[in-house]
Amino acid sequence: MNFRLMIRLISLLLLVEGIAMMLSLIITLTNGGDDVVALAVSSLVCLVPGLIAFILTSKYTGILSRREGFFVVTLGWLILSFIGALPYVLSGYIPRMADAFFETMSGFTTTGASIVDNIESFPRGLLFWRAITHWLGGMGVIVLALSFLPGVGMGGLNLYNAESPGVSVDKVSPRIYQTARKIWGIYVFFTLLETVLLMFGGMSWFDGICHSFATMATGGFSTKQASLAFWPSPYIQYVVTLFMIIAGSNFALLFYTIIGKPRKLFHDEEFRSYILFILGFTALIFGGLLLTTETGTEKAFRDSIFTVSSILTTTGLVVTDYMQWVPVLTMLVFALFFFGGSTGSTGGGIKIMRIVILLKNSYYELRRMIHPHAIIPVRFNKLCVEPKIVNNILAFFMFYVCIFFLSSIILMIFVPDMTTSMGAVASCLANIGPGLGTVGPAFTYSHIPEVGKWFLSFLMMLGRLELLTVLVIFTPSFWKD
Repeated sequence: MNFRLMIRLISLLLLVEGIAMMLSLIITLTNGGDDVVALAVSSLVCLVPGLIAFILTSKYTGILSRREGFFVVTLGWLILSFIGALPYVLSGYIPRMADAFFETMSGFTTTGASIVDNIESFPRGLLFWRAITHWLGGMGVIVLALSFLPGVGMGGLNLYNAESPGVSVDKVSPRIYQTARKIWGIYVFFTLLETVLLMFGGMSWFDGICHSFATMATGGFSTKQASLAFWPSPYIQYVVTLFMIIAGSNFALLFYTIIGKPRKLFHDEEFRSYILFILGFTALIFGGLLLTTETGTEKAFRDSIFTVSSILTTTGLVVTDYMQWVPVLTMLVFALFFFGGSTGSTGGGIKIMRIVILLKNSYYELRRMIHPHAIIPVRFNKLCVEPKIVNNILAFFMFYVCIFFLSSIILMIFVPDMTTSMGAVASCLANIGPGLGTVGPAFTYSHIPEVGKWFLSFLMMLGRLELLTVLVIFTPSFWKD
């Protein structure tokens, strides 16, 4: 393996994390928080070794192979999460390493699951650090690093594929580092736009930027224990709903829309299916709320579309406790745990493209049974999907289902409640945040035993890196020449 180039990439990740901690330090210095020392020490732990390693490896270039890409992405995320836990531990606000690592991994993977029961007691520096972790992780820390490493060449594509969610990479430029820059540019643009709109609705600049980080990263961390329910304003909730839907869309298609080519977005089959799923589940839940509760029409619609958008895009922000709905509506919400956003979005989960191709392939299999000699290919966006891609999606789906059930059984050893265990596993694997039972929207993960938190942290990373990136490292063939 090209260890020198891998060290150079990881050193750049440490520099990015250190700069983010310095920004958090500036926030707390302007607000007189008691987390100054913790953030200062943590940033130095990132910046000093990161800068030394980056300088020492400045002459090393080359191409990272797919195997090296898988390894450095997984290792990089683990290092970022362990060091990112230091501000919580050193400040004393989350003294246990298992809890701090869980909170940090939840941030970087944009899961939004939290062990904090009194978030309003945290100083602004830690709140900003908590928010910026999932903003960095949303579009991908590796992808951000690639925008500063044009010398990686085709190895950058292997890194992009290893970290970025989805079935395939949509490039908007011939060079992968240029694609990374443009995608991050779109990401920053929408984040700033949402912040301004939220401030118009009455949020402070700090709450606005933190919730924009949460929305565009489909992360879900809030500065309030009640999440978005703290602000009952319809305007704020509709703005967040709109940007959750944007964040769950393919950013490459959003790029083309912004530069005046919106037909690419609206002609995309995945985007159309994505919107239809949102509208369909919203209609079902909206009708159910009108029939089973006394909630007003507008409030029922707002709760429905917000919850559907939040869960389907794996954002995890909440305005209502769906565990208080009738069981059939709660089950509809749980079904959304297994959808996810579009490919090339910041959303987690299985992804809409995979869902659509699976449904089409299942339907066509019925037709093949009736017409065994007919050639009936699966088409997506009017193009034939290669059999190897269909097989890859089937394999991914089987891995996902098997991991979900096996992990649920393992977690039930430590958390005997089946509803809570299955909800926690489904939520962490899909990077959603709120689950079912005692990890539902009204609760946190603080009561989960430490070993359970380590296990769920692993599931968060497994889900964020699309399973195969991490699982392939545990195969014997990965370590053979």
